[in-house]
Formats: sequence, structure tokens, C-alpha cells
Amino acid sequence: MSKKYNVAVVGANGAVGEEILSILEEVDFPINKVVPLASSRSAGKTVTFAGKDIVIKELTDAVFEEEEVEIALFSAGGSVSAQFAPSAVRAGAVVIDNTSHFRMDANIPLVVPEVNPEDIAQWKKSGIVANPNCSTIQMVQVLKPLDEAYDIQRVDVSTYQATSGAGKTAMEELVNQMQSFFAFKLDEAEVKAFAHRIALNVIPQIDKFLDNGYTKEEMKMVNETTKIMHKEIPLSATCVRVPTLRGHAEAVSVKFACEVDASAAKEILKNAPNVVLLDKPEESIYPMPSIALEKNETFVGRIRVDNFDKTMLHMFIVADNLRVGAATNAVRIAQKWIEMEEEK
Repeated sequence: MSKKYNVAVVGANGAVGEEILSILEEVDFPINKVVPLASSRSAGKTVTFAGKDIVIKELTDAVFEEEEVEIALFSAGGSVSAQFAPSAVRAGAVVIDNTSHFRMDANIPLVVPEVNPEDIAQWKKSGIVANPNCSTIQMVQVLKPLDEAYDIQRVDVSTYQATSGAGKTAMEELVNQMQSFFAFKLDEAEVKAFAHRIALNVIPQIDKFLDNGYTKEEMKMVNETTKIMHKEIPLSATCVRVPTLRGHAEAVSVKFACEVDASAAKEILKNAPNVVLLDKPEESIYPMPSIALEKNETFVGRIRVDNFDKTMLHMFIVADNLRVGAATNAVRIAQKWIEMEEEK
């Protein structure tokens, strides 16, 4: 990579925006200048990048052209992306959007670089590449190599999703409720971020319920998996919010077209890009959110063949949702986009 780029981070002071800045620095991304953007409420505050405090600029339609932005990483909510992503595209930038707004648009590629990097080439249709849902990303990273080996017929998944998936205020709500618990005042704790108290509880609802009985989060996993893997995979999801701060976990059951061997499947996953096999149950070694914290890899373990159907595998998948499930994937898309552009 010889050229350096002007990179905007929209929502720079949010949970994902902060991670994007950290990862850009960690991977030595070819940056000429970084342009942190946020709402007028946050404009004037600073973020840290490469040891320097950089002032956040107000997100406007004109700022992308004024700052000559070439790559715009959006993570400030769907309505913000809907309003300002077209302005970034008009200014000549490629937009990598971390919200759900563009994901199912037929003209916009939905990309996990370990799974369908070739789809990035479609970016010129709209100027936008969409980043999938956090739960979808870590799952398809594991499903893809297994599908190539055994031909997936069906997937059933239950998620255990951390409060950070709902933003900084949701994380703060969990912490505040736990403080109330230790002060013997849990009944007085504020419930705002979720439908129910999250401390010492699990909530089998993420996002709104739809007419089919599933939530929007659950249907995101269904629809996004099909789009990313270019394959109609029957998939059923139950998405659950749990009282952890960071790191999504998933119990996944997969049915294949043929009988599978757990040892062979482990070997396949051991060699999968950005996947780490942690599977020594006799030593209590398996994926957990505490292990995935601030890591850029997806961890998989508890891999076993079903007791009654030898064409089924069960496994447990964990990743840092703010990184693998959002910021890391966005930066990897940007890196792959640069590779493709510079190869021309």
C-alpha cells in the first residue's frame, strides 16, 4: 500500500467509533489524516489517535468534500447513515456503513472479508459497502469453511448478547443496576435501555417483535446469512440479551448434507482465517466473552457431533461484538477495498 487516505469516522466518540480509531492505529492503516465526525452536541470534543488529541468536527453534508474524505466509516445509527452517507458518496468517498440501514439493499454489498471479499467489487453501484449485524459476522466466519467442506442444510442458533450491543448507555445501565443491587436498592434501579431490568437477568428479546413471532435481530441473522453466503440456508435464531458488558456468544447447531467428524471439523476451523479454535473441554478450555475481550478473532469450541444425527454439529462461538462484530470488520473491508483499488 503506497497511497495514504483521508479517513472519516462518523460517530467517532461512540462505542464502535472509538474501537475503529483504535484498530486503525493498531493495523497501521495507511492514513493521511483522520477526520472524526459526530453531531453538533459532540463537535469540539476530542478523540485520541496516534497519541494526539483530534478535535471532533460536526457532521454535515459539506464536511466530506471540505475534508477531501476518501474513506468514510459510519457507526452513528441508521438514520444518520441514511441522511449523510449519500453526501459522502457524492464527495467521492467510499462509505463503509456499520448500521442496518443499507444491509439488505440489492445494490449494496454486505461483506465479511473472510467469507465474501469478492462482493466488495460491487461498491461502485452505490458507493457503499454494508457491515453486517454483529451476531451474523462471527457466525458466518465459522459457517463458511464448514459449508465448503460439508454443505450446510440448516442452522439453529441461540445468542447470548452483551449490553454493549445496545450502546454505551445500555452498558452504563447494567453497571448502575448492579451498583443498586449491592446497595440493596435493585428494585429502584432505572430500566430504560431494555424492556426489563438486565442486571441478574436474561431477556429473550433484542429489537422489536415481528408478525412471524421473531424479532428484527433474529431475522437479520436469517436474511444477512443468505446474502453474505450466497446460499438460501434455513436458519432459526433466538437472540437473548445477557448481563455482560462486552462479547457476544452463540450456541450453534448445524445440519450438513453428509455425516461429519468432529476432529476433521476442528482441523478445518483451526485453519480458517481469523478463527481461533479453543476446544479442550477436559481442561475447561472453551470460548468465553472474557477471552474474546478486545481481540480481533472469533473463538470457537465445544465442537461435537449430535448424539442422534451424525450429520449435525454443535458448537459455541464467541467474539468481541464491538470489534469483530463491528469495528474490526469495517476496517478489514476498508483494507480489502484498498487492495482491490490499488491492484487496478
